[in-house]
Amino acid sequence: MISSIRGTVLSTALDHAVVEVGGVGLAVQAAPSTLATLRVNEQAHLHTTLVVREDSLTLYGFVDLESRELFTLLQTVSGIGPRLALAALAVLEPEALRSALSEGNIGLLTKVPGIGKKGAERLSLELRDKIATVATDGSGAAGTETAAQSEPVRAEVVEALVSLGFTARHAEQAVDGVLGDGGDGADGRAPDTSTVLRAALSTLGRRL
Repeated sequence: MISSIRGTVLSTALDHAVVEVGGVGLAVQAAPSTLATLRVNEQAHLHTTLVVREDSLTLYGFVDLESRELFTLLQTVSGIGPRLALAALAVLEPEALRSALSEGNIGLLTKVPGIGKKGAERLSLELRDKIATVATDGSGAAGTETAAQSEPVRAEVVEALVSLGFTARHAEQAVDGVLGDGGDGADGRAPDTSTVLRAALSTLGRRL
């Protein structure tokens, strides 16, 4: 198993990045929140898992161990493959996903494309007692960011959206709509990059 990689980011796309490790470019499938942390020509470190199929070897990358463990745990449920597991992590932050599974929040789970009511019920039923074994990472918290820090977040998210194929104008409009004129979250603190990116992607998705 390839448990982690460290190398230079050669390129990013809508659903993957290419990371050069030892002179070899590895295609790593990842959620938008992970791809948003990567910068072309800069070093990256990703926790990974290799999914082996008869006709393919696919590497999946994550910024933290919690996301990787959740990705693996989701696939223990019948009917949930790597793509659905990755979609769940793309739509829901790890903490929200943990809560939805443990509390049986079917409405939240069905927000994941490809997971219907029956699938959500099965996920919660089979994983609610296992979810506590997944270690929490805690790195996704916004911490003590202030309103003054919203501008760097805005720039990072706009750059990430442009790298994913959206025009700069649409990216800026979506991010500005999420941040609001004041740039603060509901509690007065600047939202973290991952949260803003998810919200902006949701806005852009409704426009498509």
